[in-house]
Amino acid sequence: MSNYHIKHLEEYYQVYRKSVREPENFWEEVAEEHFMWQKKWDNVLSWDFNKPEVKWFEGAELNITENCIDRHLATRGEKTAILFEPNDPKEPAEHITYKQLHERVNKFANVLKSQGITKGDRVCIYLPMIPELAISILACARIGAIHSVVFAGFSATALSTRINDSDCKMVVTSDGSYRGAKTIDLKGIVDEALESCPGVKTVLVAKRIHSDIQMKAGRDKWLQPLLDEASNACEIEVMKAEDPLFILYTSGSTGKPKGMVHTTAGYMVYTAYTFKNVFQYRENDVYWCTADIGWITGHSYIVYGPLANGATTLMFEGVPSYPDFGRFWDIVEKHKVNQFYTAPTAIRALAKQGTEVIEKHDLSSIKVLGSVGEPINEEAWHWYNDNIGKKKSPIVDTWWQTETGGIMITPIPFVTPTKPTYATLPFIGIQPALMDEEGNELKANQVDGRLCIKFPWPAMARTIWGNHQRYKDTYFSAYENKYFTGDGALRDEVGYYRITGRVDDVIIVSGHNLGTAPIEDAVNEHPAVAESAIVGFPHDVKGNALYGYVILKDVGESRDQDNLRKEINQIITEHIGPIAKLDKIQFTSGLPKTRSGKIMRRILRKIACKDTSNLGDTSTLLNPEVVKDIMDNVL
Repeated sequence: MSNYHIKHLEEYYQVYRKSVREPENFWEEVAEEHFMWQKKWDNVLSWDFNKPEVKWFEGAELNITENCIDRHLATRGEKTAILFEPNDPKEPAEHITYKQLHERVNKFANVLKSQGITKGDRVCIYLPMIPELAISILACARIGAIHSVVFAGFSATALSTRINDSDCKMVVTSDGSYRGAKTIDLKGIVDEALESCPGVKTVLVAKRIHSDIQMKAGRDKWLQPLLDEASNACEIEVMKAEDPLFILYTSGSTGKPKGMVHTTAGYMVYTAYTFKNVFQYRENDVYWCTADIGWITGHSYIVYGPLANGATTLMFEGVPSYPDFGRFWDIVEKHKVNQFYTAPTAIRALAKQGTEVIEKHDLSSIKVLGSVGEPINEEAWHWYNDNIGKKKSPIVDTWWQTETGGIMITPIPFVTPTKPTYATLPFIGIQPALMDEEGNELKANQVDGRLCIKFPWPAMARTIWGNHQRYKDTYFSAYENKYFTGDGALRDEVGYYRITGRVDDVIIVSGHNLGTAPIEDAVNEHPAVAESAIVGFPHDVKGNALYGYVILKDVGESRDQDNLRKEINQIITEHIGPIAKLDKIQFTSGLPKTRSGKIMRRILRKIACKDTSNLGDTSTLLNPEVVKDIMDNVL
């Protein structure tokens, strides 16, 4: 079957048509020919979006690490699997071959078992971008434990919420992490989080920054001595196709974060197939995704997708600005990177530095550029295309979500003609639909609506951990028999899609999805704050930044406002993490509300964006006079 690797536009349409007309046959062929199974499936797909329930490759048995590691040993044992580039450019890069990865994952898996972790147990991983992060994920998967990675920029409160929600028995962390010129006390954050996590029995600690840390007797253990004693042989745990592989939390527009559950077989097949095509990966290419493994991009396109294809995947510990803004280009030149996948935020930050730093580097190895995390604006697209791709390396502007598990709408490089700001065409097997407010599907081109998917794909999340009703309410209740993405989109005259952004109260800041409700809850904890409302406004680097409207209690009226702003941002940092800090905080006497008490964020958003030409009819508000007051004092 040649359609594992699509090479021209006609072939894309041919394969796409087949994948939509005969989805079971299509995915069965992909699964059969490109993966190792302990037992074949009894049924390719059963689904019901009303329940909702989706099962792919039912009855099949496998282990994803056998497909990501073991099966490559005979032919690629000495090939670099993970290429680790440390934060400090003076520290040498580390090449971990497939053979070494196999041994290290086995040792780690045996350590997990020796600490009482068994199939189905949840393990929280709170690590920087060091090899142990990828290895611990694969070690969990090898023994059937469910990994829950938490981005190591989250606060203790955010960490404990996630640990308790999925009832993790163990936390894997490090003494600390490097971030540019700074070090971060990760172990201290874990200790604080665990004060309210009675279920955690063991903490494994990797050494990274060699700082003095507190170790709690009976609970905390240094990782390395345990690895030194462990055997480097570990049998795989045979998993069922629909067994959970991992939980990954994503911000909800309301309430606590949602633990999206991804299962084993469908996720493996889809991430491997998308990786191969979206990046046009060839055998000896060096592929680099700059994301953190704490996000879905890192799970699917640093770890599982590349390794399932026997690729060389680069892991970078640092930041694009350290020791200077040439760091990305240093790494591309040093390792002769062929595919480079990053976020629009990084592109905009680098574009601000001009092109001098780029001209010092040889970027000729780059064949494909990728963009992920939010829609890329036209200016950034052209800068990236002209200066990094030199107009010869196509940009794949990929749209997808934590919930989708893999890339959903994207160009295929050298296949799909690109168009700035457009994610272009649905990937193989993906059936998008644009819906209007009344729930009708918009069939024509040149329309915009709400983006839904009307047929299951193998990598979709199956539920929210411990709360299937919330999964149904969030994704399957807005439109009958369709998965609702929460995004708006428009479709142009040729059928290309452009994502226009969230339609709910989730704001994408520097590629991170931030729900406004949890941030408002944190702000309202300040003793001087009576009420708050958070909206997004355009930012030339982050894409969007956060604008807070805050009503003070009487006690706050006489306080120094600059100090109050600092204190509010400090509370946000403690509750959620520094990524959620507010760029602007406007103190106001009131917020525009409907008669039922709902804050009219639409009006606040327009004021924050300094777009007050059409605020709509404000006369029906409970307090229309407050709108002028807010406009007069906008920051």
